[in-house]
Amino acid sequence: QLQLVESGGDLVQSGGSLRISCVASRFTRIAWFRQAPGKEREGVSCLGGTGVKTNYADSVKGRFTMFRDNAKNTAYLQMSNLKAEDTATYYCAADGDFGTDCSLSHTAYDYWGQGTQVTVSS
Repeated sequence: QLQLVESGGDLVQSGGSLRISCVASRFTRIAWFRQAPGKEREGVSCLGGTGVKTNYADSVKGRFTMFRDNAKNTAYLQMSNLKAEDTATYYCAADGDFGTDCSLSHTAYDYWGQGTQVTVSS
């Protein structure tokens, strides 16, 4: 079993920055997804099992950065130049595997956190 706990969601103004965190009971491939009301869950970013390779959705490239701190068993999503359309519940997900590549498809992940709310005011 693998536990994931997100935190750091907040209300921020458009153009602002925010960092959200995901504490994992152990590190494997890990990803961030988001879901806005009435919309499908969207893959935002992912980090391969070695913590080196990343993948980002086109909608966040150049604005979001995903990284992890092995000593703290924590993965982070640093979000900059936030837009109203970034408003969503953000979920951390992991697949229990150590492959170097990673996927932005929600079907690739077996373990999910409870989510943290990010709201961007325009």
